[in-house]
Amino acid sequence: MRNRKDHDPDCCCRRIRGDGRRMTPPRHAVLDALSERGEHLTAEEVFKKASRRCPNIGLATVYRTLELLTGLGLVSKFDTGDDKARYEFADPAGEKGHHHHLVCSGCGKIVDYKDFIGEEMELLHKTEQGLSKKYGFKIKSHIIQFFGLCPDCGR
Repeated sequence: MRNRKDHDPDCCCRRIRGDGRRMTPPRHAVLDALSERGEHLTAEEVFKKASRRCPNIGLATVYRTLELLTGLGLVSKFDTGDDKARYEFADPAGEKGHHHHLVCSGCGKIVDYKDFIGEEMELLHKTEQGLSKKYGFKIKSHIIQFFGLCPDCGR
């Protein structure tokens, strides 16, 4: 498995085993598929990539594995409005979940946006505090998605 800077494969395996589950070849294949280039993949795309490593893997196994990884907090699942859930590694443990996407309505390209300036962080912090106070809700993370056209589609 390729080791992404912020997602240690051994850590993922330990979390799965720590939950009393086995680290099977299909689970390794799904983790490998998600590790490639840090893309935002649909279950079908994960299936295609995982099939290269584990030819007998089934689509239902991919869905079950993605749900397991999501439940363990290793993978984030989100919707970009195209009726297909997408998956990516969750923010590393201990990091506040400021996770935003720029989504191109033309080609479907998704860009992670994490480079916040001071004013943006202050606004997010105030918004979280206000929502927490108003609703008594302890916010652990959030996802914000901006929809528009990427430079290629905007021409």
